[in-house]
Amino acid sequence: MTTDILVDAARQAVTLGLETVGPLLLIVLVVGLVVGLLQAATQVQDQSVGFVVRLIAVVVSLLFLLPWMLDRLAGYSADLFERIPSML
Repeated sequence: MTTDILVDAARQAVTLGLETVGPLLLIVLVVGLVVGLLQAATQVQDQSVGFVVRLIAVVVSLLFLLPWMLDRLAGYSADLFERIPSML
């Protein structure tokens, strides 16, 4: 097993992690920005409002994105298990 194989597997894992979590983070960022602007415009400074709205946005996003995320993770896992004999 060479370090190149390990570095490549780690690089793929980090890339996959960023690709799967990126859309959720982007959604939370946009929702948080919109809620912050609305709270500033209406002078509602309750922090629980922003938290609940972001939480709802994450749950709804996961309902739509979870099949895609699991498919990507399953594909990576299957590829990794297929490469184990060549790593040893």
